[in-house]
Amino acid sequence: MDQTVPATVEERLEVQKIRAAFPEAILDINTFRGDTRILVKREYIVDICRLLRDDPDLQYNFFVECLGVDYLEYREDNTFDGYLPDGYRFEVVYNLYSLPYKWNGVEYGKNHRIFLKVPVPESDPVVPSVIGVYPGSNFPEREIFDMFGVRFSGHPDLRRILMSDDWVGYPQRKDYPLGGERVRFPGDKYGPAVGEVPVQHPGESFYGKTGDLQGEHYDRTRTPTPDKGPGTQLPPARKPGE
Repeated sequence: MDQTVPATVEERLEVQKIRAAFPEAILDINTFRGDTRILVKREYIVDICRLLRDDPDLQYNFFVECLGVDYLEYREDNTFDGYLPDGYRFEVVYNLYSLPYKWNGVEYGKNHRIFLKVPVPESDPVVPSVIGVYPGSNFPEREIFDMFGVRFSGHPDLRRILMSDDWVGYPQRKDYPLGGERVRFPGDKYGPAVGEVPVQHPGESFYGKTGDLQGEHYDRTRTPTPDKGPGTQLPPARKPGE
């Protein structure tokens, strides 16, 4: 069954090049206010990035960023004719720029921007790393892993970058408790409050190894309050020497 998007007359050159090199790769194309976003199959992302970088007509030489998106339940029905049988929850978005510059009298870059998007199912949140094409993706991929739990296969040092190594959960997922009140999302959906979902922080609790490594005894400085979430009550003041 054909899972790809049919060609249109006014396609950007980038889309034409991708379609010619990888006919099955494109799932969707969206243009808004001059920006083009191309949704591609994740198994093609590395080859597409390499094509955009190396093609002399494109020269996408600058990796601006990649970022994660959590749609929660928003995209469950979008299976792309069976490519993703259960739909997908996450996206990884790549912002690439063809940076114009001159070197030894030769002009490079086209002053164009393109966005690539990769759908990622919750049941298998893995995307190939593009670090071999764009070394600048090293830390952004680690941040997406840290915040959303999307793993990047082939990354040479995939570990948390903002949270501690023993942090439990992924703070930018929409079902992660954020505070003392429920957060409202589109479609009359709500994210849980701290009091509704047990939240473990560094280690297995506030008495975990992170506190010990920092030399801070959490049993002296934190008072768990199960009705509000761990550690929400202010601790008693420390006595001199503690």
